Order: sequence, then structure tokens, then C-alpha cells
Amino acid sequence: MPLDRRTFLERSAAAGAGVALVGGAAIPAEATGKGHGHGHGRPPKRYTLTVMGTTDLHGNVFNWDYFTDKEYDDSAHNDVGLAKISTLVDQVRAEKGRRNTLLIDAGDTIQGTQLSYYYAKVDPITAKRGPVHPMAQAMNAIGYDAAALGNHEFNYGIPVLRKFEEQCDFPLLGANALDARTLKPAFAPYVIKKLRTPSGDDVKVAILGLTNPGIAIWDKANVQGKMTFPGLEEQAAKWVPKLRSMGADVVIVSAHSGTDGSSSYGDQVPYVENAATLVAEQVPGIDAILVGHAHQEIAERRVVNKKTGKEVVLSEPLRWGQRLTLFDVELVRERGGWSVERVTSKVLNSNTVAEDRKITGMLADEHRKVVAYVNQVIGTSVAAMSTVEAPWKDEPIIDLINHVQTETVKAALAGGEWAALPVLSQASCFSRTAAIPAGPVTIKDAAGLYPFENTMEARLLTGAQIKEYLEFSAKYYVQTPAGAVVDTSKLTNAANTPDYNYDAVSGLTYEIDIAKPVGSRIVNLRFAGAALDPAAKFVLAVNNYRASGGGNFPHVAAAQQLWANSNEIRNTIIEWVRAAGTVDPASFASVDWTLTRDGVPVF
Repeated sequence: MPLDRRTFLERSAAAGAGVALVGGAAIPAEATGKGHGHGHGRPPKRYTLTVMGTTDLHGNVFNWDYFTDKEYDDSAHNDVGLAKISTLVDQVRAEKGRRNTLLIDAGDTIQGTQLSYYYAKVDPITAKRGPVHPMAQAMNAIGYDAAALGNHEFNYGIPVLRKFEEQCDFPLLGANALDARTLKPAFAPYVIKKLRTPSGDDVKVAILGLTNPGIAIWDKANVQGKMTFPGLEEQAAKWVPKLRSMGADVVIVSAHSGTDGSSSYGDQVPYVENAATLVAEQVPGIDAILVGHAHQEIAERRVVNKKTGKEVVLSEPLRWGQRLTLFDVELVRERGGWSVERVTSKVLNSNTVAEDRKITGMLADEHRKVVAYVNQVIGTSVAAMSTVEAPWKDEPIIDLINHVQTETVKAALAGGEWAALPVLSQASCFSRTAAIPAGPVTIKDAAGLYPFENTMEARLLTGAQIKEYLEFSAKYYVQTPAGAVVDTSKLTNAANTPDYNYDAVSGLTYEIDIAKPVGSRIVNLRFAGAALDPAAKFVLAVNNYRASGGGNFPHVAAAQQLWANSNEIRNTIIEWVRAAGTVDPASFASVDWTLTRDGVPVF
């Protein structure tokens, strides 16, 4: 589909050549001098502005968990949602002065909850006379000034993203999201906001948006041939000097990229996934970076730029609207211009305030529709199943995912060239709180089991490649000597491997010896009761994230694609339950893998 260039041109005209003026009778953030410089013996003029930031909102407006259909809560009693953020923002604006503040976001806005899914797929915003996306409504009402693009913005395809962009009263920024044909920005790279100071001298604040190069891998089906995503450091080095030459007094980067310099996709693209620290170190002229993507809380981190020796302040507020970052930027007026004297940052916790009724009231109908949708009964389960122990035991609830995927791929390949090959399947424990109850099964139960919008593929692998795949997956476990006490709270997530990057594979049997070092843990690997033939060919039912290189698992991204489907795996599970009517673990559950130490089962 051709890109909508009109939207970008209109936005860039407003965001670039013409700056937005935030002016009027401002309330000073701190006392300002009345003199005009040091020459008259008077103190210089000073001004403090505050940039507020959120990131990884992932479709959260209400303090509500649609996967459990109750108020959100976790062990730390965090709260979520833009309605909470709105209350915090109002408090900050009241304290600092509305005209001395800006509000920005660092991406991953329109995917993650059933609220955001509903308005992308069930009642899509792209339909003729379609609704306005709840995230656009809420962010417009709160008064965002800009938002960077996140990788999950592309999950539903470019048309949904463009419609969301059209519905927002603020620009979506992506300096490194380029039109694949022209290599020109496909979205506004930046916006410049003017803040009118009490002394009458405007401060120009530039917001540069950077997104994640991994989009080219993770959403290849949606962006290939349409957009390309070069590295953050490269594009920041291009744009920051331009912003300074345009008179920007302050440069804030909103980056959908973590801080640790890692990449989950190896060398599949030559750009770093979590590059925020590298940007701060390598690109002069940046005052602060709002960090996103990594789902970590960083109240304040100071990084020294290697070229100038100047400190750059980084902050990442916790995901889903659990925190709000505040950058306080202190400026001094000297030699006819403003200079940044000091930047500090902190985060505010949204569980300290009530939801803003303006936001919850405005979107009450949308909320009710989604609650009704997720509570639709799709079948009945004979037994209760849960993921509580799934990270270290082969549990029936994960077997359900693999069973549905295996059946779907077998049916898709039936009667064709690959029909005779055995089908294996991979699945991860995405949530340790997912559950299928005994009795009625609803959409929310299936959605909680598979919260991501992944689709399914079939890839061709050999037995040897499958073994290497399993060895890579098994690095998830902390090496634990035989005889040592096993503490499940410390057994998993070795080397910061997230739960979604541990795959259980069905269709064969194997042991994971956690006493052995990484790379030599898979033992007694068998297919149909016999030792796995390294040369044998298998079909692997795999989600598109993994197939496109997500997690950097070996072989699968380069393997031949035999089949692919555009239907979300979650919906495939829902359809399977509806067709079966009854979910009976006895018909699909089996213990295919176990954790051992020197041949002795751990559990």
C-alpha cells in the first residue's frame, strides 16, 4: 500500500518549518532576574521548564486488567493507565505552571490490551465512519505534545497506524522511520515547541523522535518494501545539529530504545536495538533522553558524551502508565541566548493518585464494550489449568497452544509436498498468571494465555537444527549443580532471558540437564521413541516473532517458509475452543520435556 505522504508533509510543515508557540501569561517556575546581562551587575535571567514523559503505554487507559477482568494489581501494588497519568500531569502542571511544561511519550501505544486490540480488529478505527482510537482520545484530552513511534505501533499494519496518526492532535515522531523508496522520513522527525518565559524571551525546545530498528524484523510482513529503519545513533547525528542550527535551546530525544546496548536479533540487522546510551555517548547536543522499549524503571541515569564531556540525563518511566518521568531543565540567559545549566529527572508513581474522571468518563462506553467482548463464553474446560509452574514444568496449558498450532499446520499442509513430514511446535509462557478455569472458558482466558498479536508460520528444519534451537532455549535456566537446593524463584531468566524467549517444543521428548553448562544441556532427545536423527526433516510451527528473528534463536529465521497465516494465534486458539466445545487436557497434554541433573528429575 502506498504511504500517505500528505499526512507527513502537513505534519512536518507544522512541526518543522513552523514551530508551535506555547505562550501567554506564564507562571514562573522559579524567580527570574530583571536585568539584561552581567554587564549591569544584575543577576542573569533564569528559567526552568519541565518535560513530562511516559512510554510503553500498550493500550492502557483504565486501571484495569482485561485478561482477568478486574482492577489491575501486582505484587508491588502498581497501578496502570492514562487515567492515572492524567491526574499526575494535572498536578505537575498546577505546580510548575501549565505553560512551563511539555508532555511526550516514547512509543508502544496502540498494542497490548484488549481495549487496543478491539479498536484495531473488532471495531477497527480504519472502517468507514469508524471510531476514534481510545488512546488517541485519551492522549488528546490529556494534552500530549509529541509521541515517538514504538515497534508495536506497526503490529496492525501501516493503515491502522496512519489512521491513529490522523486521529492524534500531536505528531508521531520517527526520524529513523524512512520511506523505503525515497529514503525520506515517513513520519515527522521532530517538533519544536516555543515556551514563553516570564521575561518575554522564548525558549525553543526540540523533541526528536527515534524508533527501533527491530521493526524491520519483527514486523517484516507489514513494512518490507514500504519502510526502512536505520540506526538511532546515525539518525540522531544527522538531526541534532540541524535542530541546534534552527535555534533549539533545548534538545530532548524520545527514543523507543533501551539503554544496555543489547540486541535480541543478533546480526540480522546492523543496528543496535537498545541504543539510548550509545546515542547519549556519541551524539553531541542532546540534553536529555526519554527512554522506552525495555520496560525498566530508570529514574535518572547520567551518561557522559564522549565528544563534549557533557552529561546527558536519561530516564525511563515504568511501562503501562505505572510511572511518569519528570525532566526539570534549568536554563540561564547569557550572551543573548538561553543555555542549559542543569538537568535533573525523577519518576512519579501513578498508584499515589486517583484516576481522572474526565478520562474514565469520556471512554466509559468503549470500556464497557470491551469488557462485554472479553467475557464472551467460547467453550468449557474439563479441568483447571495454569501457567504458575510452566517456566520449569511441561504444563497442559502450554501443551494446548502447541496442540492447536500443530493441528493448524498439519491441516494447512495436508495434501501438499510437505504433508508427510512430522510437525513440531514451539510455545512460550508469556504470562505466569494465565489460567483456564474448570467450567466456562471466555475470550479473556484465551487472550490472557496468548497476549501478543503473533501469527503462525511453518518452517523447515533438520534434527540437528532442532537440537541447537533447544540448546539455545535452555540457556534460560541458571546452572544448578546436582544435589544443590533448587529455588524456583532463582532458577529461570538466566542472563536476563525473558520468559517469552524460552520455548518449549512439542512433538519430541527431551531432558534439560541444568547442572550442565549452556550449550550442552539437551539430553535423551528422541523422536517417536528413537534417538533424533540429525539429518531428519521436520516442520516447526512457530510464531512470526520467532520466525522473523525475535530472540535470535538459531536457524529458524533463515529456514525455508512452508506456510504462513495472517490470523493471530490467539484467535486460532479461540476458534479451536469454539469448534471443539470442550477443552479436555487428557486429549492433548503430555510430558515432553523435564528438567534433570545427572539424569535425576528436578521435580
